[in-house]
Parts: sequence; C-alpha cells; structure tokens
Amino acid sequence: MFEAVEGLLLEHRALEQRLAEPETHADARIAKRLNQRYAELSAVVGAWAEHQGVTEDLAAARELAAEDPAFGDEADALAARLPVLEERLRHLLVPRDPADGKDAILEVKSGEGGEESALFAGDLLRMYTRYAEQRGWATETLDATSSDLGGFKSVTVAVKARGSVEPAAAPYASLKFEGGVHRVQRVPVTESQGRIHTSAAGVLVVPEAEPVEVSIDDQDLRVDVFRSSGPGGQSVNTTDSAVRITHLPTGLVVSCQNEKSQLQNKEQALRILRSRLLAAAQEEADAAAGEVRRGQVRTVDRSERIRTYNFPENRISDHRTGYKSYDLDRVLDGDLGPVVDSCVRSDLEARLAALEE
Repeated sequence: MFEAVEGLLLEHRALEQRLAEPETHADARIAKRLNQRYAELSAVVGAWAEHQGVTEDLAAARELAAEDPAFGDEADALAARLPVLEERLRHLLVPRDPADGKDAILEVKSGEGGEESALFAGDLLRMYTRYAEQRGWATETLDATSSDLGGFKSVTVAVKARGSVEPAAAPYASLKFEGGVHRVQRVPVTESQGRIHTSAAGVLVVPEAEPVEVSIDDQDLRVDVFRSSGPGGQSVNTTDSAVRITHLPTGLVVSCQNEKSQLQNKEQALRILRSRLLAAAQEEADAAAGEVRRGQVRTVDRSERIRTYNFPENRISDHRTGYKSYDLDRVLDGDLGPVVDSCVRSDLEARLAALEE
C-alpha cells in the first residue's frame, strides 16, 4: 500500500505551487477544492515523514546497539512505535468517498407515530443543529413543514463548513452515516395512561452540489406553484409562493415553501434537487458510495431502523455498529460525536478489509 505515497507526495508539491499562484484564488470554488485536497495530502505527508524519521532512527539505534548495549532500549522503543505509525498511514491511504469533503443537505421526515413522530423529528433536528454548532458548522433551513404540536412533518437543512477543511472534518463525511430510520421509545405527550410508544422518523443525507457540478435543463422540469401552509406571516395561504419542482427524467420531486417569495422557494428547491441528482449520479458511478446510499432507507418503516432512542432507559443504540450508551439526554443535546465516531471506525475497517481481500 505504501507504494502509493510517492505519487501523493508529488501531488502535494504540485498543489503547494498552484495554491501559491494568485490566479488560483480568482475562483473561490476551485480554491476551496484545492485547499481541501491539500489539507488531506498534508496529513499523509506528515505521517510519512514521521514514519521515515522513525525508520531511520531505528536503523541507527540498532547499529549503535551492536557496539554499545545502552542503545538497545532506544531501539526497542522505536521498534514499538513503528507499527502504530504504519497503521496510521494505512488509514490515511484508504481511498475516501469522493463526496466526503462536501457540505451536506439533511432532511428529517416524520413517519409512523403521528404527532409523536413529528415531535421526535424536531428533537432530531435540534440534535443535528447543536452538533453542527459544536463542530463549527453553519446551518440554514431550506424548507420546513411543522406539525400542530410544534414538531416537524418534514424539515430540510443545509450544513456548511466555515472555510476550507480537510475531507474528514467536512459535514458530509460525518453526517452521511445519519441516513436511515431512527426509532424512538418513550411516553408521548399525547398519552394519558403513561404507556411507552414506539415511533420513527426518517433521515436522508446527500452531499450539497455546486451549480457547476450538475446541469439541469429547464425543459426537464415541471414547476408547480401553490399556497404555503403553516407559520410564515401574511403571505401564508394568501399568495402562491410555494414551489414544487418535478425532474421529469428521474421523477424526483422537491417542494419548498419556507421563503415568502416564489423565486426564493424555487432557488431553494433547485438547490436540493441538484444535490439529490449528484447523489444519484455518484451512486451509479461508485459502488462503494452506492453501498452507503443504499443504507439510507427511503421509507420510514420501524422495521428498517439504524438507531433506537430509548427514553425510559436514557439509552441510545446504533444497530449497525453495536454502539450503545446510557447518555441519551447528552446525545440529543448535540453530543453526537461518539456515535458518529463508531460509524466512521466501522466504515474504515470495512474499507481496509476490502483492500486486503
């Protein structure tokens, strides 16, 4: 695997020269993409330099130990460090999902359970927005349909990194593991007998697409307008500001009613549509990415769950990785890191195993 390092070192040096050129920064999108790749390669370069340094020091220590046994302990310590550095390098050299460095669009939809499911969808939204705050990401609500008791029937948010970050620290790299059905077990606010109910909400995560990445022909779109519903001031139920876009070649449908103007809602809907089309294209082009996408079930069915949130036991369980903890209250308050880390580790181990087959 380490034979790939030389090519990455050359790419790193070429990127360094290109980023030093003023014309590179004339296009912010290109500069961001190059900076992300440079940050990713810098981690490999640093790990390789440390590995090479320890290898050279170990050879020197063993040579000296042949003449002076006092150097034996130093040689043993260096030899113990080498496998750790090699494992770190192996992890860094595993090919990443090409979408990892992107921002994310995250949708939460209520499912089985009626109002209780909608309230839980609101809890999930709060969890994700607080997690984003902890990671230093910005969130923007693109569309939302609220329920009677203050939950959400459906809500879509964009999660964006601030500035250039390496792919592992970008929103999609972490949030893509949230796609699927989330099951909750608790006593609903509508339950007068105190009985525990089970309901579910669905989450879908796609990488946000830049306009230049996905070309949409206007002739492929059917645009319908209708009156908004829910909170929103004087424009609600008085003007046809809500927009529904159907992409005819694929059948994808996106609706937006969060903004007060028809034009703004159309732009938000196109933004979501581009990201869904990009995700679909990547699914077809990349089998590995396809496996991740297939794990994001599109039907909100309690039997196809990825995670359970048990309120009476204050327990959260991820059914894909086996992760379990009894600090559900903290997780719902945004401390999602350990749960996500278990998914990242499991994914890395699977990709390493695939390379070694």
